[in-house]
Amino acid sequence: MKFVKVDWDTELRGFRTDARPYLAALPEFRDALPEGARAFVSDAGHYDYASERCVKDLELADIVLPTTTMGGTGAASVTYRPNQWKHAVGLRIEYTGVTHFSVDYEDSIDWMGAITVLLDEALPHEGGVVHRTELTDATIVVRCADLTATWTEDR
Repeated sequence: MKFVKVDWDTELRGFRTDARPYLAALPEFRDALPEGARAFVSDAGHYDYASERCVKDLELADIVLPTTTMGGTGAASVTYRPNQWKHAVGLRIEYTGVTHFSVDYEDSIDWMGAITVLLDEALPHEGGVVHRTELTDATIVVRCADLTATWTEDR
């Protein structure tokens, strides 16, 4: 990621995460983000680890890959379950105008019971936004026109 820091700490045997560089830079490009992405990353609880609306620790539940017509763009979604110790509800992110969708798996972390969100960032991109989500075992990257994030009771 460009601003958000996610690093494995061998001494701690866990991840160190830091959204402060992203939050410091966000005012510089916030208005260039599409409406849905801007609202999502600007939410007061998004990077507040104590908030139920923080993405950190959500558990990956479902990915619906984009389908497109020849040369066109599509829609995709990623659904996250609530972490039982932190969240009352889950999160569904729907992407519109998808031009790129990838899931890059890292080496598996066998002791993890679920693939969880470490942090994410959304940056302006030609024609919309690029949304990158770092997970414990993978990275999801989506370039799209916009996204809509909905906190939902669905698990």
